[in-house]
This record gives sequence, C-alpha cells and structure tokens, in this order.
Amino acid sequence: MSDKAAPAAAAAGGNRAGMKKELPEHFKAYKHVWVFIEMERGVVHPVSWELLGEGRKLADKLGVELAGALLAGPGEATAAAVKDCFEYGADLVYLMEDPILADYRNQTYAASLTDLVNTHKPEILLLGATNLGRDLAGTVATTLATGLTADCTELAIDHEGSLAATRPTFGGTLLCTIHTLNFRPQMATVRPRVMAMPERQEGRQGRVVPHKLALEESSIITKILDFIADANIEKAQLAYADIVVAGGMGLGRAENFKLVQDLAAVLGAEYGCSRPVVQKGWMPAERQIGQTGKTIRPRLYIAAGISGAIQHRVGVEGSDIILAINTDPNATIFEFAHMGIVGDALQILPALTEAFRRRLAVNRLAG
Repeated sequence: MSDKAAPAAAAAGGNRAGMKKELPEHFKAYKHVWVFIEMERGVVHPVSWELLGEGRKLADKLGVELAGALLAGPGEATAAAVKDCFEYGADLVYLMEDPILADYRNQTYAASLTDLVNTHKPEILLLGATNLGRDLAGTVATTLATGLTADCTELAIDHEGSLAATRPTFGGTLLCTIHTLNFRPQMATVRPRVMAMPERQEGRQGRVVPHKLALEESSIITKILDFIADANIEKAQLAYADIVVAGGMGLGRAENFKLVQDLAAVLGAEYGCSRPVVQKGWMPAERQIGQTGKTIRPRLYIAAGISGAIQHRVGVEGSDIILAINTDPNATIFEFAHMGIVGDALQILPALTEAFRRRLAVNRLAG
C-alpha cells in the first residue's frame, strides 16, 4: 500500500482476507511476465520500453522469464523492434509477423493476441494505457474472461505471488490495490511516463518464438483504405519534456498564464496546467497534467499556484525535482515537492523568468 492517499483494497474474483489461497491446478500452466510491444507504422511507443523495465522487476521477483509480445507487419522495423526488446530487458519475444498486422485493427490484434495468450499462457500481461492499448486491452480481457486493472500507477508482486496493481479510484481521492485471484492472465495497463525508462543494454540478446497468424484478410470486417496523419496530434510534448512549467487556479485568471509561458520559453520547456484550469476553459485539454491528463517525468517541474491534489500528484511524482510556488504554506503540494517557495506566483514567475534570462545570456556569451 502507498501512503499517498487513504488506502483501499479490492480483489477481482476472490477475497484477500484470511489464509493464503491455494491456486487452482490449471493456474500452474500460466508462467512468465509479458509486455505487449505497441508498434505503429514502424515505430514502437516508448511506453513499451518503460513496461519492459517494470516487467523485469516483476519477473525477477517471481523467478520467471520476461517476454515481449510483438504483432507487426514484416520488415526491417520489426526486426529492429525485436532487437530493442532484448536490449530493454526481454528474455524472449513472441513474434506474430504478417502483412495483415501492418496496421492496427481491433479485430485482428485482439484475435491474434488472444490466440497467443491461450497458446503460451502468460501469468501477467501488461499493456500501455495509450489509445491503442486501452482499446486492445479491454477486448482481450473480455475475450479471455479475466480481470483488467486500468491506468495503474504502481505494480508489485505480493507475498502470495500475485500481481498487486495500484491505481487511483473514487475520482482520485484514494489509491486502490487490485488483485485478480481466480483468473489468468492477470492484466494491467499503465500510462506512458508513469514508470521509469530502463537502461538500455546494448548487445543483449534473447530468443524469438514465432507464432503463425490464424486469420485471413477476407474474414476481417475493417479495411484500411488510407492513413492520414494528424498534423496537430501530440502538439504538446509534455510527456517527454525535460523541463515543464505549469500553472493552476492560483494564477487567478487566464491572462496570467502568459507568465507560465514566458518562463517556459526562456527555459526551453513545455508548459501545462492542472485540471481545474482546463475545466475553466483557460487552457486546452492537451496541456492538462495529472491523472486524467498527461503523466510527466521531467528533470525539473515548476508548479505555480497548484494545490497538489492527488489527481495532479499521480501525474508528476516521477519528476526528478519539483519546485512548488504557492501562497498557502499548508498547500498539499509542499508535502511532495522537493523545493518550495511560499509567495505570490504572479510576482515570482516574472522574477524567475528575468533571472534565468540573464543567467542564460551570460552562459551563451561565455560559451
């Protein structure tokens, strides 16, 4: 359990109370930890590598192997992705390689991943909580008639050897740890940037287990006619920024967010906001940071006029350094910030902007 909020516990298909539960005999066939490797148009989503890092810890705790499950079209990009899986910690890769899998379609991917799971029986299956991952995970869990814990912020193996998946619940007011006791595999999704990126081990190798696709194009309802990229998608690159400056309701009004943008511009940073600011219409949803927005792991996060509710905390606590600015010395954000300034953000933000502008200008001249 975490002390980040009032704890709660739930079990899918069983009760955690009492004596250690003896697992059903057929559960013994389920072994190893799997990570679904999300690949679209030749590019692997970074959340897959983050999950391999977390999956490595779970597999080591259980004393089992870590596997990547890769569904993709044939080509050099797929071969490169297999190599990357090993270098990010996988012991083996279950590979389904077919032109039918070149583009994501729920019917093809769900049927293929379900067949792969039923054949090789993983104990734990992790997916990224991306648009693709959420769509796929729900269908696969339903088809397999197993439990799925969505948008986890923490994964662990409990004393009985089952997956303890923690996620915010009741509107983010507390954290709930969920166990899938009577069904396998145990499934969970994790949002990008919640888990740390593992260190890459160049040259690390493993084995590939090919699996034949059991589908024909004629049996698939959805057809890919064309792909049109959205030029505006992910315009705000908050999730992968090294520095993020954000503002909350403490800034008073929408016009004052220019102070946040000015500081971000001087630092070469991204800028964001808390959920109430989006609800007020002061900033667009793509700039929201927190449980229902973007999860970030910057080297430096500056939060101005943000109270620090649990919804916001779960989206920023992976930051290396959190600097909080708030007029209220008892604001919740000071409980988890690394550094704090008690004061008016409307005065402190311009002062920081000017100080950094002068300092950076001196550094450029010296260089």
